[in-house]
Amino acid sequence: MSTARPSGVWATAVGVARVRALESEREKALFRDPLAAAFTAAGGLPKVTGTPPRRWVAVAFSIVIRTRFLDELLAEAMAAGVRQVVLLGAGMDSRAYRLDWPAKTRFFEVDTAEPLNFKESVLRAERAEPRCERITVPVDLREDWPTVLAAAGHDLDAPTVWIAEGLLIYLPADAVDRLLGQIGHLSAPGSRMGLTLGSRGVLERFAEDQETAASMWVSEMPEDPIAWLADMGWTAEAFTVRERAAAYGRPVTVPAAGPEGPGGLVSAIRR
Repeated sequence: MSTARPSGVWATAVGVARVRALESEREKALFRDPLAAAFTAAGGLPKVTGTPPRRWVAVAFSIVIRTRFLDELLAEAMAAGVRQVVLLGAGMDSRAYRLDWPAKTRFFEVDTAEPLNFKESVLRAERAEPRCERITVPVDLREDWPTVLAAAGHDLDAPTVWIAEGLLIYLPADAVDRLLGQIGHLSAPGSRMGLTLGSRGVLERFAEDQETAASMWVSEMPEDPIAWLADMGWTAEAFTVRERAAAYGRPVTVPAAGPEGPGGLVSAIRR
């Protein structure tokens, strides 16, 4: 197995895996991720000692809620007949392995080569088998990733469900708009999209958190994400972490990182 220590933005994916591993140990977990602990161990993250700042407890909470939110979004897309999934910035996501997929589902994981190679080494060691056709697409999203995705077999004429989880906050606003424009051009009618966005004011609230993931955050959600996506051809719904947590029977019990927590959750359908 690769022993290279994760670094840079993609190292945060191992931190997300640690949160998912802890959630999976709960008696009434909102999801079960059997590979999360293996990714965490392989990443060599130090054990958490002491009590983390309340704002980071809120971030971990938001990761749990967004994971469940996107699991449900994917299930709804499959029920609607979508059989093509693209994860942008896939990181240590294990949905291809832990969720039930209809026959003929194709699952594309887009990320740079380094995290994908690290992930493959863990999957081989765990002898994990995907529950759908899983296709890795090693490419930087700052490059011509649509061409690489097409070469990997993405079907422009078939609806796609796109997932950008914990990604957009690391991109400047113009890069977010460009990425969503590219997604729109690749989306047949009936395509769906699940996004997580940095809440308004999150950059200011975490401005002093140097040498953490927050030091790499550069963008927040627009004031009106529904209108923003409507201008791009999507019919969207937006939710707060607090709202979804209550719906899942896990109401917020820790002080949030802001009035509504550290992020926004968006689901959208291509008109």
